[in-house]
Amino acid sequence: MRLALAAAAAVLAATLLDDALVPSRLSDARSPVALGGAGLLAAALLVLVPRARSLAMSLGGGIAAGGAAATLVAGALWRGGVPNPIVRGGIAFNLADLAIGAGDALLLGAALHHGWRNRGRLTQPI
Repeated sequence: MRLALAAAAAVLAATLLDDALVPSRLSDARSPVALGGAGLLAAALLVLVPRARSLAMSLGGGIAAGGAAATLVAGALWRGGVPNPIVRGGIAFNLADLAIGAGDALLLGAALHHGWRNRGRLTQPI
């Protein structure tokens, strides 16, 4: 649980610092439902993923949760929506978006690996 929380806090801090320091002409207004969903996603990742007792899954879940939490906080704090200071090839995004993608990829890869290593236990009743 500590690893997930530390990763989430680091991503949240880095994203908000980057959004504050790097001027952005582009922003993405998010609805209150989308911001609430980001908060629920972050909370669910931080509570549920560490229960698998996999460090890689906890790290991936924490990174993704930090990105979701940064989206929630930035959407609530910045007027006009979530700032998108990174523009590549006509697509605008921020560190929170990158963290969500990278964290999800790590989480899913680690979950597949964890399931494969413990496949004998998958048929046991809970």
